[in-house]
Amino acid sequence: QVQLAESGGGLVQAGGSLRLSCVASGRPFVNYAMGWFRQAPGKEREFVAAINWSGGSTAYANSVKGRFTISRVAAKNTVYLQMNSLKPEDTALYYCKAAKGITTVQTTASDGYWGQGTQVTVSS
Repeated sequence: QVQLAESGGGLVQAGGSLRLSCVASGRPFVNYAMGWFRQAPGKEREFVAAINWSGGSTAYANSVKGRFTISRVAAKNTVYLQMNSLKPEDTALYYCKAAKGITTVQTTASDGYWGQGTQVTVSS
């Protein structure tokens, strides 16, 4: 079993930045790709960004390309989401996900492990 714990959310003004962290614990965390998703009130959970096990391959939703950067430190079992130029429409509960493979991790319905989420609120 893998446990994921997100942190780093908060309230920020439009144009500001936040860095989210997700720490994995539990069973050996090998060959897992990591992803970030978000869910705004009344909307479905959507993919934001993903990174493969080695960190050499990343993927982003069009809505965040050029503003968000995903990275990971394997030795710390930690993945980060650096969010710059935040917009009010980025307001959501942000979730971390772990799954086998960068393609699999990008799909909400696919098998994997989820964290509890961290709230990001961007004021206009």
